Amino acid sequence: MKCVKYFGCICVLILHVMFVLVASAFAERIKDIASIAGIRSNQLVGYGLVVGLDGTGDQTSQTPFTIQTFKNMMQQFGITIPEGVTPQLKNVAAVSIHGELPAFAKKGQTIDVTVSSIGNAKSLRGGSLLMTPLKGADGKVYAIAQGNLVVGGFGAEGSDGSSITVNVPSVGRIPDGASVEQELSAPFVRGDFFVFNLHNPDFTTAKRVSDAINRLLGTKAAQAQDAASIRVSAPLEASSRVTFLSVLENLQIQPGEAAAKVIINSRTGTIVIGQNVKVSPAAVSHGSLIVTISENLGVSQPDAFSEGVTAVVPQTDVEVTESDNRMFLFQPGVSLNEIVRAVNQVGAAPGDLMAILEALKQAGALQAEIVVI
Repeated sequence: MKCVKYFGCICVLILHVMFVLVASAFAERIKDIASIAGIRSNQLVGYGLVVGLDGTGDQTSQTPFTIQTFKNMMQQFGITIPEGVTPQLKNVAAVSIHGELPAFAKKGQTIDVTVSSIGNAKSLRGGSLLMTPLKGADGKVYAIAQGNLVVGGFGAEGSDGSSITVNVPSVGRIPDGASVEQELSAPFVRGDFFVFNLHNPDFTTAKRVSDAINRLLGTKAAQAQDAASIRVSAPLEASSRVTFLSVLENLQIQPGEAAAKVIINSRTGTIVIGQNVKVSPAAVSHGSLIVTISENLGVSQPDAFSEGVTAVVPQTDVEVTESDNRMFLFQPGVSLNEIVRAVNQVGAAPGDLMAILEALKQAGALQAEIVVI
């Protein structure tokens, strides 16, 4: 009871104190860098039929599960298809449906769903999804989906077999296409504490979050458990807890600086150098060889009145040139700005920069982790 009275008394004071806090230029709100443990969305998935297609549905000879699903649906309406009869369902497609059930979603609310063909349907444009239950990982039904699809892609074919496709016509979306039928129990009102989980675990950030909360609420109100989690004492009453979290999630702190990293995307040539990347004294010279091969066709003409035959003779010219790149020197503790300026002075392309950074790392002069994605 003392805990409840304590938090009830400070709720009014908190709203005034938070405006006095001075945040740095790069401060972030706690709600932007952390989430509350146990409060999360949940994935839902289902299987159903899309009908009303303009002849772009599944080819039943190659997708027997579409026919089986169609027969099961017809039986539910008292219609029995005779044995040995295979319906030609050019306007029907078997699809999977998935969506996310947000935290605190209530019965009757709606969520967006995505519908994807799992057979060989050419397009879902113009189709309608029939009533489909959406289940969670526990096998329980949490929502019912149904509605008309919005498809961003389309395709067209000519009589000679030529075709064109724009975007992906086999995937559609139904805004507000599923109605929530069962609520999830969230641990929001259970216990006398909650836990903030940092999106990017960092010991410095965790300490700064706990210190900011303790400056506001008092010593030992928040305790950093590790690099990712901060435990905070909270009032027991639900309404008080809402006000309490509303204040805390808007507290601003300056996150700890990330570890020095160089991210290299070898497929696109994208290179991102972190702020804290430093280089020890090193001299770099990077020259590239340019090999040019040209193929020309010559004619070999025999002398007059000889028995020779005119022939085509290939001629290959190979030229090797080396670019005249200058050597540049990295001084101790070189910053990111100086690294970029030095590399730009020698005109290094992204591929050349990758080679330079990897060589510096091997030489022990690059004080950063290289991550290749």
